[in-house]
Amino acid sequence: MPAMTHNVFVFGTLKRGQPNFYLLEDASNGLAVHLADGITEEKFPVVIASRCNIPFMLPVAGKGKNVVGEIYKVDDSMLNRLDILERKAEILDRREINVVSNGRAITCWCYHLVNHKKELQELPTIDNYDTNGSHGLPYIPNSLETCDNFSDVQIQNKQDDK
Repeated sequence: MPAMTHNVFVFGTLKRGQPNFYLLEDASNGLAVHLADGITEEKFPVVIASRCNIPFMLPVAGKGKNVVGEIYKVDDSMLNRLDILERKAEILDRREINVVSNGRAITCWCYHLVNHKKELQELPTIDNYDTNGSHGLPYIPNSLETCDNFSDVQIQNKQDDK
């Protein structure tokens, strides 16, 4: 049976020239083919947060900015590897969004921060992430010592949100 392929939109550290792009380049993780550059059809807030200066897309459609990124076609193996990086279900959720490229909308998976603290919506938003950008908040690679606890960006108990 042939492997399934999926469109994935990356807007942060997975973009070309960014700290985690090596994961998409590494064939041992699975297939990843750059299809096109694109911009989100809807606006979303992308903020830089946590002790590691991670760019997060908040699942608040219509707020923030249209976000610039890259569209990749990936196989199941690569999608699983990306889910591990993004700590799917624990930190981020993979959701479908529309991304416009060359005048047409392409449905893509994109990772959003789940159960985020409302204060994050007050942070400055960006539309085109670069770890060395003018924001002055370079990404610190994820490690157990620095970024294992995301309580500074997430609500740990959903009852806290009531």
